[in-house]
Amino acid sequence: MTMRPMVAAVTRSWPAAGRRTTEDTTTPGRGSRGALRRLKDRAVAYGLLFPAMAVFLVFFYIPAAYLAYIAFFHWGVLTSATKFVGLENFRRLIAQPLFLHSLWTSLYYTLVMIPATVLLALGIALVLREAVTARRGGLWRSAVFLPHVTPVVATSIIWVWIFNPQFGLANFVLTSLHLPALGWLGTTRWALPAVMIDSLWHSLGLYVIIFLAGLANVPRELVEVAQLDGARRRRVFRRIIWPLLSPTTFFVVILATVNSWQAFSQIYTMTGGPHGGAGGPAFSTTTDALLVYQTAFIYDHFSLAAAMALVLFMIILVLTLLQKWISNRVVFYR
Repeated sequence: MTMRPMVAAVTRSWPAAGRRTTEDTTTPGRGSRGALRRLKDRAVAYGLLFPAMAVFLVFFYIPAAYLAYIAFFHWGVLTSATKFVGLENFRRLIAQPLFLHSLWTSLYYTLVMIPATVLLALGIALVLREAVTARRGGLWRSAVFLPHVTPVVATSIIWVWIFNPQFGLANFVLTSLHLPALGWLGTTRWALPAVMIDSLWHSLGLYVIIFLAGLANVPRELVEVAQLDGARRRRVFRRIIWPLLSPTTFFVVILATVNSWQAFSQIYTMTGGPHGGAGGPAFSTTTDALLVYQTAFIYDHFSLAAAMALVLFMIILVLTLLQKWISNRVVFYR
């Protein structure tokens, strides 16, 4: 047999072989069993996700949607009748000086807390990474993270005693350094900085742990090569470590922004009672989140409080999108 008839015979047999292979792999019942298995896997996955999604749906999504609904109505807890007022609640907010003051206080609080949080958390993380031995590293990390897991109200009460103008530890340290004692929570100038100190102390441990996780992903080979080439620590940090930490820094900035705009517990606990009521003295520590609570549960204007909460949500959303836009230009992803 010549070569051409042999090639023709082989090529004629290919379709049949392909059909036989297809018929063998698609035996009756095998495709339906695969579909049933995939359906079972999806049912198990959705079943495992259902409890968490139900909690989010009941306690977050539905209340958030209803809050956005009552922001456009005149609504009260004790009255069943509701009246659609459109944007009237938002116009009342703009005309209210205390609301504008609370926005400015929240903005000031956030603009101070973000750089302070990033610089202090990154500095502590670098110290823990370089100076702490491996055997004692876990102990120091636990000590730094411990304030974050303590109850906010309990620690805030302790800080109230620390900032006591007569016998507090803060003024004792100042007078020991031959500095004048301060009124702290009793003065409009130092009340908000005192709250910021408490907030930094309480939240710093979380951001330190996040930065430590980011530093663990920095390749030591790059640092060692740069040091062998004669680069100093400052240059190594600026040229290698800091660019590689930009995703971690962006994440910390987002968390610090959201937590700062939602600051409530420390302010409510530290500025209440003998210091002129929550948000005092003279509304110097009244943030937007605190004003939402007071408007709803003290003055019983729930529709106005819902409008405030909606404005607060939009501000946080805009800031987050702005930071995301900036991160696309400055964040370095490997």
